[in-house]
Amino acid sequence: MGGLELRALRPALLAGLAALVVLGAPAAARAETLTVGPSGQPAAFTETLARARDGDVIEVLPGEYRGVFGVIVQRKLTIRGVGERPVFIADGKSAEGKAILVVRDGDIAIENLEFRGARVADQNGAGVRFEKGRLRVDRCVFLDNEMGLLTSNFGDARLEIRDSEFGRAPHIEGSLPHLLYVGRIAKVTITGSRFHRGFEGHLIKSRARESVITYNMIRDTGEGSASYEIDLPNGGVATLIGNVIGKGPRRQNPVLINYGGEGAVWPLNELVLAHNTLISEGWEPGWFVRVFRDRTPMAEEPLFVNNLIVGNGIFWLGVSGTFAGNWPATLGMLRDVYTGAFELPPDAWLRGRGVDPRDIRGRDLAPRAEFEWPIGTRALSPGRAQWSPGAYQR
Repeated sequence: MGGLELRALRPALLAGLAALVVLGAPAAARAETLTVGPSGQPAAFTETLARARDGDVIEVLPGEYRGVFGVIVQRKLTIRGVGERPVFIADGKSAEGKAILVVRDGDIAIENLEFRGARVADQNGAGVRFEKGRLRVDRCVFLDNEMGLLTSNFGDARLEIRDSEFGRAPHIEGSLPHLLYVGRIAKVTITGSRFHRGFEGHLIKSRARESVITYNMIRDTGEGSASYEIDLPNGGVATLIGNVIGKGPRRQNPVLINYGGEGAVWPLNELVLAHNTLISEGWEPGWFVRVFRDRTPMAEEPLFVNNLIVGNGIFWLGVSGTFAGNWPATLGMLRDVYTGAFELPPDAWLRGRGVDPRDIRGRDLAPRAEFEWPIGTRALSPGRAQWSPGAYQR
């Protein structure tokens, strides 16, 4: 066969060889959806978690899962409750003596699940223990746990919590149960969530480099007797916009928001409070914001813009910073605190008395949403001409 004929056949030969290589290669692993049930039918949760591969989705059918626990070692996984929210009840069991679920590392999503009753020997049993990577928690509930959700201290970890509930801290004296305890991670974002009924510990404690807390209901009521509503002991960059933050009459401490009490660990420390409704109930005065400037050096003064200060207590006194559009009020000036209507009535004279928050020291602090009872948010319409103090513009 001549050289010309060989050259003419070469493209066909190469195409054939390529086809053989493709046919001979193993098929790429495809993500699967695995379904589990409370009675082990169609499959048991623990065994399914152990065999799940990266990229899989585990769908959890409604019901109670008692004594079920696990360690998530996959690099990418979604665990999702289907329909009516499934409930994981610890029943004295835990993964590694830490939590009902332990997230080892990777990109993990936990959706529409409830975690109850976590107890361990060192009294920090969590519904979920997040150690490393990225964790997204969406539409979940954490009740009656020593720690609702607890993280480790890896500086590149990121946690996002959306539309979730944390409450009913166990009444174990001296254990300091926190509904949410965020360690020294890169960033935590909390949106559209509700925190209530603490006991001795804090509703939210964050040591993160950046804490973004927006459009939440963080209010200790009824039998709740938390210490701080929000504790930011190591400073960092903290942005609180559009929250209702309330301290009930059974308080363990008069302070609602505590910043920098244990000293700075991050190179940048900033505090911004805009459009929050801060409430102190009972006859004892509250301390709405306490900032330890001597322990936490800050590049710029804290920003306090368009906050509504409800009840008796200290806000302006003892805190240096930039103040604009903040107004005092009483519980009676809100629409109906007993039904959770914390907005100003339509005819309230405080309506429209906030400043324009869209350019405060070069920052846009305008709220984009409001907390929607009992869980979640509702978007605000754009193009607003005037702003009212507090978490609600409706």
